[in-house]
Amino acid sequence: MSHPVREIRSVLATVMFGDEEIGRLRQAFAPADFVHVQPWDADGIAAALEHADVAVIVGDLDDRHLAAPRLRWIHCDHSGLTRSARPEVFERGLLVTGSAGRSAPALAQHAFYFALALTFDTRGLLDVQDAHQWRPPPGYEKRLSLWGKTLGIIGFGHTGREMARLGKAFGMRVIAYRRSAGEATADVDLLLSADRGDSMDRLVAESDVIMLATQLTDATHHLFSTAEFARMKSTAFIVNMARGPVIDQDALVKALHSGEIAGAGLDVTDPEPLPPDSALWDAPNVLLTPHMTPALPDRTQRSIDIIAENARRYRAGEPLLNALTERDLYTHHRRP
Repeated sequence: MSHPVREIRSVLATVMFGDEEIGRLRQAFAPADFVHVQPWDADGIAAALEHADVAVIVGDLDDRHLAAPRLRWIHCDHSGLTRSARPEVFERGLLVTGSAGRSAPALAQHAFYFALALTFDTRGLLDVQDAHQWRPPPGYEKRLSLWGKTLGIIGFGHTGREMARLGKAFGMRVIAYRRSAGEATADVDLLLSADRGDSMDRLVAESDVIMLATQLTDATHHLFSTAEFARMKSTAFIVNMARGPVIDQDALVKALHSGEIAGAGLDVTDPEPLPPDSALWDAPNVLLTPHMTPALPDRTQRSIDIIAENARRYRAGEPLLNALTERDLYTHHRRP
C-alpha cells in the first residue's frame, strides 16, 4: 500500500563521504535544505534535528533521532539494521531504511573465500609450505572440490542472490531458504520459504556448505544451534556472513570439537570484538575475519543510488527500498 505523497524540506546528513559525493547526495534531495554535519558534532546534529524531515546517518539511530520533532525518515548507511530495529521506531511511526546490497558481490566473494579455504585446507597447505615440504597435508587425497556439491543459503536477499550466482559458477547445486515467499532465480535449484510453511531441515541435511546471509531478528537469533549442527553432514562447513548471534556460538564450538561438522568460516562473532579468551579462537578448523570485507570500488555510489531512489519513492508515496518492518525487531541485546 502506498503512503501519501510527502514533502522533504530539510535533510540532515552525517555520512562521511567526500565533497563530490556529498554534492551528489545534496542533489538527490534538492531543493530541500541540506545540512552536512560530522558524526561527532553533537551540537550540530542537535540543531539540525530540530528541523530535519529526513536524516542520512553513518551509523544506527539513537534516542536523539527518536525525539526529533519533525523527523519522518532515517536512512542508516550500512546493511544490518539490527541496532535500529527497536520497538520505539514503530511506535513513533518512523520510516527506517538501510544500504543493503551496496556490498553484496564482495560479501558473496568473502563467503567463497571461506568455502574455498576450508575445502582446499589452506591452513594445512600453509603449514607444509612453512616447513618447506613438497607434500600434501595428511588425508588431502580424499578431499573433493566444490564442483557437484550442494550449497545451502539461509537468507535470500542481495547477498544471498550473489552467493547463489557464484555457487552455480562453481558447479554447485543450490538450495536457498528465505523468510518471504517468492520465485526462485535461475541460479537456485530449490527455494524454500518460511511463509510457505517450509522448514530449513532439508537444506541443513543436504548441504555441503551452508552460508548464512540472513538478517538478525528475534526469529533468527540462534537460528543455528545444537539441533541444526546435529542435522548437518559431518563433512559440511558453515559460513557466517550475517551477524554473530545467528549462530549459538557455544553450540558451534562443541560441534567443531566433537567432529559433528567439519569446519566454520566466520566474519562475524558474538560478541564483537571476539574476546582473547574465547574458546572460538582455538576451535578446530575455524577461519576468522574481523567483520571486514574488502570494499567494492563504487560502494559509496551504490549507497547514493539507493538513497536517491528512496528520496524519489518517499516523495511519490511509494514503498522504500530496504525498509525496516516489525518482523525485523531484535530485542535480545536488551535482555539481561
